[in-house]
Amino acid sequence: MDYGQALDWLYSVQQFGIKPGLENTRKLLKALQLPGTGQRFLHVAGTNGKGSTCAFMESVLRAGAERTALFTSPHLIQFRERIQTGGVMMPETEIAESLTVLRQLVSDWQPHPTFFELTLALALDWFDRAGAELVVLETGMGGRLDSTNSVKPVVSVITPIAMDHQQWLGDTIAKIATEKAGIIKPGVPVVSAPQPPEAEAVLRAAAAAAGTTLTFVSEPWTTTPLPLAGEHQQWNAALALAALEAAGCLPKPPAIVAGLAATTWPARFQNLLGGRLLIDGAHNPHSIARLAATWQEQFGSEKAHLIFGAVEGKDHAISMPLLAPIVSGATFVTVDSPRAIPAAALAKTWQETVPGIPCQESSSLKAALSEMAGGPRRLLCGSLYLCGEVLSIVEGGAFESSAQ
Repeated sequence: MDYGQALDWLYSVQQFGIKPGLENTRKLLKALQLPGTGQRFLHVAGTNGKGSTCAFMESVLRAGAERTALFTSPHLIQFRERIQTGGVMMPETEIAESLTVLRQLVSDWQPHPTFFELTLALALDWFDRAGAELVVLETGMGGRLDSTNSVKPVVSVITPIAMDHQQWLGDTIAKIATEKAGIIKPGVPVVSAPQPPEAEAVLRAAAAAAGTTLTFVSEPWTTTPLPLAGEHQQWNAALALAALEAAGCLPKPPAIVAGLAATTWPARFQNLLGGRLLIDGAHNPHSIARLAATWQEQFGSEKAHLIFGAVEGKDHAISMPLLAPIVSGATFVTVDSPRAIPAAALAKTWQETVPGIPCQESSSLKAALSEMAGGPRRLLCGSLYLCGEVLSIVEGGAFESSAQ
């Protein structure tokens, strides 16, 4: 298979759906003799801020001359973004060759490995062959039954916990925290962002049951400016550094400062079109509230025109009113995803929850962007998939739609 054919096959596996559990992942990794020897894993779970925290960790480690790897999801434009070594995406030729081997290996497996299980195996195999020594590993969803939990790390990291993926993780903060706490293991230190009381209690109980240490970050990073905007990113940076310290791999101060300053993580309050368009992957009430706060930190009382698209399973009726204080109007679009909510349905929810601010539907994201001449600054949010689509339009490049 070439690269395109390999990705087509991998995406076709999505017909098998999401199957929480570790048995098939462990079977797959055992067959491939993974993970490789001599690798240390830094495992990150949580609801919001996982990607940014992982990006800070990897950048600081790389600034300290470590051989790093980074596994994240979903991607924005290209699938290869999910699998990086030393800040460089996995080559297309390597993906094609490895997926060809994986396809042959699992052709008659019952149950068949899922998209995420195969992607993790693809990543760990590449990290081993590329000689990565410190691997920053982001969970896909939850923690306890997430495929990444098949690996024993040197530190377990918990970012802020909030309501999200309730259909899989539970309908209360405590239930969701229990799933996130599933990455806590005996003898592995745990570092956490500040949490709601219900989540903190769950994490403390899980750490005590595992007989391991649990440290909560108490102050944001304010020593140097960060390239990612918002107070929440200062907390993410502090969490990243505390995790590296707990793992015993925090570099010297010059590398810390350089690594933080060099961190890039697209679609997190990212400026495009000379600052006329801001995009952010916020998609649940907790992250939407932080986005609104960051807008006010950056632009004061200035109002934005909202461009919003979303997928199923999010609390949009709660999120939308949180945006009301910072927007003067809204345009709704349909995300390029099988789970997309139609623009008309989003507009209806807006009219019901934010009746005082006008809204409209757009036939496409390109059409919505074409209306940007003059008028207020635009703010695009609601889905990372939507952010990936707009980045491909604005910056160019083939858009490989992500459904995971």
